[in-house]
Amino acid sequence: MSTGLIWFKNNLRIEDNSALAEACKENGKVIAIYFFDPRHFEFNEFGFKKTGKFRAKFLIETITELKENLADLNIPLYTYQEKPEKCLPEFIEENSISRVYLQEEWTSEEQIIISKVQKEVSEDIRFASFYDQFLFHPEDIPYPLKDIPKVFTEFRKKCEAKVSVRQCVSTPKSLNDENFNIKNNTEIPGLKDLGFEEFEQDSRTAFPFEGGAKQARKRIQQYFWETQNLAQYKQTRNGLLGEDYSSKLSAWLANGSVSAKQVYWEVKKFEKEITKNQDTYWLIFELIWRDYFKFISLKHGNKIFKIDGILEKDLEWNDDETAKQKWIKGETKEPFVNANMKEIAATGFMSNRGRQNVASYWAKELKQDWRVGASYFESLLIDYDVHSNWGNWMYNSGVGNDPRDRKFNIKRQAERYDPDQKFQDLWLKE
Repeated sequence: MSTGLIWFKNNLRIEDNSALAEACKENGKVIAIYFFDPRHFEFNEFGFKKTGKFRAKFLIETITELKENLADLNIPLYTYQEKPEKCLPEFIEENSISRVYLQEEWTSEEQIIISKVQKEVSEDIRFASFYDQFLFHPEDIPYPLKDIPKVFTEFRKKCEAKVSVRQCVSTPKSLNDENFNIKNNTEIPGLKDLGFEEFEQDSRTAFPFEGGAKQARKRIQQYFWETQNLAQYKQTRNGLLGEDYSSKLSAWLANGSVSAKQVYWEVKKFEKEITKNQDTYWLIFELIWRDYFKFISLKHGNKIFKIDGILEKDLEWNDDETAKQKWIKGETKEPFVNANMKEIAATGFMSNRGRQNVASYWAKELKQDWRVGASYFESLLIDYDVHSNWGNWMYNSGVGNDPRDRKFNIKRQAERYDPDQKFQDLWLKE
């Protein structure tokens, strides 16, 4: 009887999971593994922890639930606070693994780790990876990767016209009880194990949610079906206050607690049963933006992390520590920027409107190294997604996919989106 191993990464769900489905289909015995890689909690070259306390807490909650959901399928989940290449080869040998199933990764750090593991195991062991992060599967888009357009609108229109979103992959049935009778002494680390102090959630947060696929489904149920806020999504998505101005699904999408396809088909169901309008379409529009940044990183590789970006523009960037600290602490000359920066520092979340403004201010007004801002967001954001974060920062900094190279008028933005200054008062008044 062959044994398959699911190596979980940012696909932390049992529904619509190709790696899990294939592992269960091809093997009589299946086990799962997840690594809290110490490198993800170290300081990066810009002086920020790659994963801060907010996303760490959300991740722990997600893995805790994933372990329970896998147990319902009689699949044990092993968790290690180790570098994968250090202990995975031995784990594969000890458990007589013949096949390893994982989500396809293409950014360099992930590729290097996978390659190191493959070099240390027998050539007979097959690694099967799946593009499960996308709305439009890479095999289905009407472009070779090298021809992905520089402008989003062109990409969107052609994909909408030519590509059908695939159906979700079925959740596998529970395996034989014997599959679960494996000694598993591993434990999910707590915040202190990862180097953080326990903390209370700030009562002002616009993201008062926990990690895990069940929580994602609960949010979809609430936002789509109970309140039907989806029917006003485009009108409210630039809001700043409270949990209901946008779908808030980004954090669960980022770590794969829910898939883009699951969200898409739920929108389609809503359109069929409740209403179909510009607002419901706009959530799909945003999923396509998310896809686009993934395709841009597939096309350009490590260029998304370089100071001159995918445009290879040689711009002058400053490196001012005082400016950096004032921006981080919310002590700039712009109250709207300050309020947003205090929000992310206290909660690990910031609205889409806020993100664009503080990024434009940092990169276009202060002309500071945009990668510092992107790295700060990487550290703090609960919903950090490598492709969306770095893609958006390039876009807002003039080295990415913005054909107009726009610069935000911060005061006008504040007047338009916070006319009564309720958001600024929430974060700036003691």
